[in-house]
Amino acid sequence: MGTNSHNKHSQASSRESRETPPIIRRIGFVYGLVVLLGLGIIVQVVALQFNSDLKKEGRKRSLRQEDLPAVRGNILASDGRVLAMSLPYYELRFDCMVTSDSMFRANVNRLAAALSRFYKDKPADRYEAELWQARRAGKRYMLVHPQWVSYTELQTVKQFPLFVLGQYRGGLIAEPRSKRTNPYDRLAYRTIGWKNADGVGVGIEDAFDTYLCGTPGKRMLQRLPGDEWMPISSGADKEPRDGMHIVTTLDVDIQDAAETALREKMMENQVFEAGTAIVMEVATGEIRAIANMKRCADGSYDETFNYAIGMATSPGSTFKLPMLIALLEDDYVTLETPVDVGNGVWRYHGVPFVDEHKGLGIISMQQVLEYSSNVGFAKTSVMAYGSGHEKQFTDRLYSMHLHKPLGLQIKGEATPTIGYPGDKVWSGVSIPMQSIGYEVLLTPLHTLTLYNAVANGGKMVKPKFVRSIQNKYGGTYKKFPTEVINSAICSPSVLKDIHTALRGVVEHGTARGINDKRYSISGKTGTAQLLFDGVYKEGKFRKPQASFVGFFPSEAPKYSAIVVLYAEKTTEALYGSKWAAPVFKNIADKLYIANKDWPVTTGTEHPTSAEMPLVKGGRKADVENALSRLAIPSKFLTKNTQWVGVYTEKEYVWEISKDVNGDELPSVLNMGLKDALFLLENMDLNVRFTGVGRVLKQSVAPGTKITKGQYVYLELGF
Repeated sequence: MGTNSHNKHSQASSRESRETPPIIRRIGFVYGLVVLLGLGIIVQVVALQFNSDLKKEGRKRSLRQEDLPAVRGNILASDGRVLAMSLPYYELRFDCMVTSDSMFRANVNRLAAALSRFYKDKPADRYEAELWQARRAGKRYMLVHPQWVSYTELQTVKQFPLFVLGQYRGGLIAEPRSKRTNPYDRLAYRTIGWKNADGVGVGIEDAFDTYLCGTPGKRMLQRLPGDEWMPISSGADKEPRDGMHIVTTLDVDIQDAAETALREKMMENQVFEAGTAIVMEVATGEIRAIANMKRCADGSYDETFNYAIGMATSPGSTFKLPMLIALLEDDYVTLETPVDVGNGVWRYHGVPFVDEHKGLGIISMQQVLEYSSNVGFAKTSVMAYGSGHEKQFTDRLYSMHLHKPLGLQIKGEATPTIGYPGDKVWSGVSIPMQSIGYEVLLTPLHTLTLYNAVANGGKMVKPKFVRSIQNKYGGTYKKFPTEVINSAICSPSVLKDIHTALRGVVEHGTARGINDKRYSISGKTGTAQLLFDGVYKEGKFRKPQASFVGFFPSEAPKYSAIVVLYAEKTTEALYGSKWAAPVFKNIADKLYIANKDWPVTTGTEHPTSAEMPLVKGGRKADVENALSRLAIPSKFLTKNTQWVGVYTEKEYVWEISKDVNGDELPSVLNMGLKDALFLLENMDLNVRFTGVGRVLKQSVAPGTKITKGQYVYLELGF
């Protein structure tokens, strides 16, 4: 029985064991599905995330952002005429895939021929081969030519085969660019300056680049096959903001007068290697003209270095002015004090001081300045400051601000140097040497600033090149007021004596050759020998510097000016009175004639009569017809010409021929607008004008070489 009972229990356990595995398997199967599903989801999430990152990274690598340069602001003359501007140009690209195969095949040879005729740099078959090669490579942004085209040229290119269909059917893409140009060519070029793509620049372009350059815009580019980058859209994601305009103090007419006078004088003698001329407005310190000429290898002269601010040399006799101021201010002399200059030769510590004018004997201190006596100044300076009073003299010079840079608005100013007692270069002859302008280094502008202070009632003002900054709509963003460096370089009584002495130099002294009865000039000649190879003289050879600095009219000075000519090594004697003073006089004459505030002597020019009607220049036949119908008497200075200018006299008018050719800009001054537009636009020039009446001003000087599409601005008035 026990055995039976055990057998029954074993049988029951066996049945139970046979029934349990299916349940476990079902539960396990369900759990397995859940686990597999979870793993599948995880794998999908990871895969999706990984693929998404790859796509993002791919898009990132195929896109980039570039700057869109803003239109650079203009640099303007004091009267608003444009001295530097950015003209619109275009870089031509071609989408070779936008046209159908049949359209491309039918037009590619004619397009190649048009490009060859336009650029004139390679035959049509080479252009055709390049176009086919770009087409096969799938180029969407092919550079047609590295040379940019003007707006006028772009209109021509748009008529070429395929291109005439436009960007989206013909594939022509015109990318806007700009090119900096100077409408007056090389006029004041070094002062106006430039700024290149590497950030290197000079002059106003460099000094005011932050204002001129504006704020660049942004746009996205997409990478194409062949590693080309093409804008995603024709517009900008962020529009650029144009630069501001810089209004300078320069006067185009005075600048032209200064450059012309300087160049013409230097061309009289090829020994001159460089020269500079500066004209400053007395009351404000505004620079009206700053001409810098350097002789080129071909014998011509060009603005390649700013000698006016960057060339510090021994000024020579023009430095006798601060010496005289010191002597008068310290009560060592008066203008009547007698000085014995003997036979014109005096030695001090073995150093000879020699006069150009020999045998003057005993003369007054004023005559010492008038004749520019080296002996007179050397002896007087030693008498006054040579016995333990050296610092008194040098401190007097320092009080005139002659030893410090002027802190100009443009870069490149050379540092002035005036030795001080105790310096390693100071010697027993430093005082007399400084009294005649040696052991001193000054730039021409520094010397002019001192003389301008004399003309300005003793007030020394800082030279100024830029008057204001304007926004692109003409509103004033910032003004630059006149800055006073020294409110009084000397006492009023000394100033009065200095005026008398400087006027005497022109009336009776070394500069009497430029004395003019029409208006008065005051100033000082200067002749210096510059160091070369460490010496002032090598045998008969010297390196002379000729200068003249002064102001006019003497009674109420309006302008001050300086002229400095630099010669190469020569045996010639080149004096400021013969070479620099005539340049000064030439510039002053032009200012005198042009300035209506100065009295005009009868016979010096032809005054315009209010009774004579205003006659505009234009076509010769039209002008003569008008004169005939109005019964106006005329005189003719014309040749066989189509265009004439008209100038009114008291009782008649002059007809002056106007030369017109296709390469140089003609003068349209005094013409009516209709004739001026006809003449200029037929030369493929873009003309803009303001005002009504006849043409009073044109932005590009007559005779300037022109390029098609160039902008010319006209100002009209009566």
